[in-house]
Amino acid sequence: MIKILFAIFLILHGMVHLLYFGQSARYFELQPGMTWPDGSWMFSRFLGNETIRTLAGVLLVLAALGFVISGVGIFVKQTWWHTAVVVTATLSSLIFILFWNGGLQHLDNQGWIGILINLVILVVVLVFQWPDINGISQ
Repeated sequence: MIKILFAIFLILHGMVHLLYFGQSARYFELQPGMTWPDGSWMFSRFLGNETIRTLAGVLLVLAALGFVISGVGIFVKQTWWHTAVVVTATLSSLIFILFWNGGLQHLDNQGWIGILINLVILVVVLVFQWPDINGISQ
């Protein structure tokens, strides 16, 4: 039962990335006045905000798909779920680090809670090697 909850959690975590995609595409604002990913410390020196938003959007959709696929992999008891979730959690963390505005204000709007969730996922999967499906963790 707990494995099913973990799989659902991964899928829902992926869906949150789609909210940030909507924010980056300017379909809506997650919070009034939120401008993420504009002003990215990594990209704003050589890319315009429109290009930054597009790049962030594409990467966020890939991360969302990765988390959904990882969760489905657990449901169908495939060994590749492990690799998928490690790659996806790493990609997700990199997205929010690279598109961060460099400031220390409103870190929650910059994806830092997602980074903490990704770190917990990585510790659970890599250090504790859980969940173990079919008697094997990888």
